[in-house]
Amino acid sequence: MSDSVLTEEHVSTASRPSALRITDLRVANLHGVPFRSSIIRLDTNQGLVGYGEVRDQASATYALMLKSRVVGENPCDLDRIFRKIKQFGHHGRQGGGVSGIEMALMDLAGKAYGVPAYALVGGRFRDTVRCYADTPSLLDPHEMGAKLLERKQRGFTMLKMDVGISLLWDVPGALIAPAGARENLTTMHPFTGVQVTAKGVEHLADYVATVRSIVGYDVALAADHFGHIALDSCIRIGRALEPFTLAWIEDLIPWQFTDQWRQLTEAVAVPTCTGEDIYLTEGFKPLLDAGAIRVVHPDPATSGGIAETKRLGDYAQERGVAMALHLAASPIATMASVHLAAATENFLALEHHAADVDFWSELVTDLPRPLIQDGSIAVPQTPGLGFGDIDEELFRRRLDPRAPEFFADSSHWDAESSHDRLWS
Repeated sequence: MSDSVLTEEHVSTASRPSALRITDLRVANLHGVPFRSSIIRLDTNQGLVGYGEVRDQASATYALMLKSRVVGENPCDLDRIFRKIKQFGHHGRQGGGVSGIEMALMDLAGKAYGVPAYALVGGRFRDTVRCYADTPSLLDPHEMGAKLLERKQRGFTMLKMDVGISLLWDVPGALIAPAGARENLTTMHPFTGVQVTAKGVEHLADYVATVRSIVGYDVALAADHFGHIALDSCIRIGRALEPFTLAWIEDLIPWQFTDQWRQLTEAVAVPTCTGEDIYLTEGFKPLLDAGAIRVVHPDPATSGGIAETKRLGDYAQERGVAMALHLAASPIATMASVHLAAATENFLALEHHAADVDFWSELVTDLPRPLIQDGSIAVPQTPGLGFGDIDEELFRRRLDPRAPEFFADSSHWDAESSHDRLWS
């Protein structure tokens, strides 16, 4: 046989999509990246490996319980597998298993076809993805402004801070609250009985004014974590913050209360924003159909991963609503979000919650370091999610001490079975 003739035994079959099958699903639990993150690894019969990430601080069980539903499947059958498993997700962190597996499927399919994940959902609208730096709250507005200014000097063109009753508990006359309200984080906002007084509203407005005077008006600034307060207090705070041209005010009311969101949006001249705990496009439709928010804010690790959140973005765009992305994750879910953002025309900005985690960019290989430069992430052209591999040594150092095994054997999930069909 001529040396120029290639026979099958001399050709790698690692990119034969039709014969690709998932053979295993394992999870490694990390901590401090910036919170607890469970990294999903899907192995295949062709040596390709796909990575995804469960929503921050969610149970890894949400992914592991799906192992028997995806092993043996061809990861290139993205939509069919997603339709098979999406019934096992829910709002909040319960969407983390389905969403993380979807990211890993996208990683594998992209590698199998030799294309970036964004190509699987329609291609690019942009070459770089703008990030906004979330920053833990500080009681002193001058210290808060200085912290945000440092982010700005690093190149971030959008910032976010917490503004709410966490700043008011020790301010005399700022709040009217029943006993135990400060510790009560399980009662939904309209039912806590907490009211912000005129003095409290003024204190918050002065806080934001001070921060704005430090960071300037040439950078976008959003506000979050207003606390468990009812609609009337939210409206008065929103109106008081109008002079500071905030990018948005976020999650003032639980997302479930569509009509209250509509009332808030109509009452204030500040963009309203929610969505980080909503699962699937269908969960967002009441808010969007009612014109109840100005910015939709899914977390791709809850909302359904890349393709489903792209679908949501398109639905929001038809209703004149921009989409930002909530995220508190490792570079794995971040890169999944970068591909999603690249493919979504009405995208605004991607949250970065790890600006103070010095090793964060090093968790994966073959991407720029630091990953975020001048406040943006370059959209990679390499297959799948775009990074080479994980840094195994660093992963091992960052394993959660409560679950210290590195991609532990998960064979005890192999026999998990159920009659999953939702109809008779």
